[in-house]
Amino acid sequence: MKNFRCYQMAKDLYRLVQTEPLNGESRDQTVRASLSICLNLIEGSARPTIKDRRRFFYMVLSSLREVQAISDLHDLEKTVNKADALGASIYKLIQAIQT
Repeated sequence: MKNFRCYQMAKDLYRLVQTEPLNGESRDQTVRASLSICLNLIEGSARPTIKDRRRFFYMVLSSLREVQAISDLHDLEKTVNKADALGASIYKLIQAIQT
């Protein structure tokens, strides 16, 4: 997992989200979505077929969009920037497995 760049970025995002000043449902949802990103990246990378991997990586992208939206709504600039960088890496990952 140490060589899986997207996972390392996702782990950093998860840790950052836990430090953000969110409360209630926004906090719970952001933490859950950021954890889902990490777990689905790892699970998807272990899938035997390209179709399965792609499906998991699209789920990762969906969870990432949740984190981005909540971060944007609460003006969490550092989280937005980190999530945007991760999104670009996930997009490249999806593109790479489609070829």
